Amino acid sequence: MFSHGGPGTGGGGRRRRRGRTRAINEINMTPFIDVMLVLLIVFMVSAPLLSAGVPLDLPQASAGQLDVDARPVALSIDAEGRVYLEEVALADDEIASAIAARIEDGAAPRVFVRGDRSVEYGRVAQIMALVTEAGFERVALVTLPDGP
Repeated sequence: MFSHGGPGTGGGGRRRRRGRTRAINEINMTPFIDVMLVLLIVFMVSAPLLSAGVPLDLPQASAGQLDVDARPVALSIDAEGRVYLEEVALADDEIASAIAARIEDGAAPRVFVRGDRSVEYGRVAQIMALVTEAGFERVALVTLPDGP
């Protein structure tokens, strides 16, 4: 007779393995690749937004003194808001011409703005705007490094 291969018969039925199934030893890379592509797109979209704003050449607080041949032009703003080029007091309308004269005399085409701690932020911004409107693009704010 024909055997249907059920339990208890000697027929050629398939044996089913009972118990635990084997763990898969492979790492599924698809989610990792998806996350990396999303991050790549986010960074590609946000990178141009990070460079927007006023381009400033700001020194780092932990950096040492710059080794340059020509000294940059240094503007100082005291607590009352008066502007000085070195030790010479300037009116606001004289700032651009004084900087241009210093650069013609051999100073580096960089302008360092030093503002007193108690001067209003608006006054420092006003002086920086005068300098950049005059065509000087390399403008930096000078600060003292934090320390004990």
